[in-house]
Amino acid sequence: MAQAKGVVADLTKAFNTGVSYMMPVVVVGGIFLALSLAGGDATAGQGMVVTNPFLKNIGLVGSAGFTMMIPVLAGYISYSLAGKPGIAPAMITGYMANTPIGDNHVQTGFLGAMLMGVLCGYIARWVKKWNVGQTLKVIMPILIVPIVTSFIASMIYIYVLVEPIGWLMSGLIAMLSGLKGGSALILGLIVGGMAAFDMGGPVNKTATAFTLALMAEGIYEPNGAYRIACAIPPLGIGIATFLFRKKWDDTDRQMGISAIFMGCIGITEGAIPFAVKDLKHVLPAVVIGSAVGSGLGMVQGVQCLVPHGGFIVLPAVTVGAAWYALDIVIGAIVTAICLFFLRPTLETDTVKK
Repeated sequence: MAQAKGVVADLTKAFNTGVSYMMPVVVVGGIFLALSLAGGDATAGQGMVVTNPFLKNIGLVGSAGFTMMIPVLAGYISYSLAGKPGIAPAMITGYMANTPIGDNHVQTGFLGAMLMGVLCGYIARWVKKWNVGQTLKVIMPILIVPIVTSFIASMIYIYVLVEPIGWLMSGLIAMLSGLKGGSALILGLIVGGMAAFDMGGPVNKTATAFTLALMAEGIYEPNGAYRIACAIPPLGIGIATFLFRKKWDDTDRQMGISAIFMGCIGITEGAIPFAVKDLKHVLPAVVIGSAVGSGLGMVQGVQCLVPHGGFIVLPAVTVGAAWYALDIVIGAIVTAICLFFLRPTLETDTVKK
């Protein structure tokens, strides 16, 4: 029992450390990307297209931030468990988790990065304990530990984890395709829940692939529902940090402002720092809220012609634009209400007023 509590304490500290180092990267990436997209044009094939050269360069900064945030999360989760030797292996495998790999082009996103951060941390901790000679002991932190850890963790990811996740994604696409002629509400609930479940990971990407495939056939309602769902997690969490201040610490409330901003422009990843810190309370809330918003969008027949979400693409919502905006707000409020009931109130000395 004591050992289990120690593992839980280690993991809690590790996730909090990962989030604290990732948060500035998320904020920088989100703000710069938002500024870039705000000057873009909505297109049917490529989403928001930015043509202004300066805004394109601003967008490059934002994209770099979003590319880096997943490896940074993995790296500092591992750092908390194993110290500096664990950073490089976890950042490398975290980058792999955010890159399509294998025949099915599996991209496991932030959930994969969390897993690889933990795995690299414990492997590096184990390698550090090896009883080696004095000569090797000098190079252990900078050579032996990073190389051995990177090799073991990456091989586990490539040969053990990637293909099963790819099979799962294929199965999910087949299941969703079977539902497209059935109940609009059920399809909307499923697509919305998938959009929020891992916020850029394989389940989210499966829903994306499904909606894009239907768009290619001229069917735009599932994409409309999915794009509603993409905006809800960060927006709902941001609203909750503003309305229910005693349930969040000062850092969370500051991050909530950025989350609202990112939700408005459809960047689901704005919710990731909150999910990593408090997965058991945040994940159900965002899944429920996104499912509600997406389900309403399907029932109302909302059609979005671009593969992007949030209020920023309203000009490209050709059917039910008012419903599209209202459903985002409703889903965000549902998420905030869920968080009110799910999250405990913090101790008074933790909350800075």
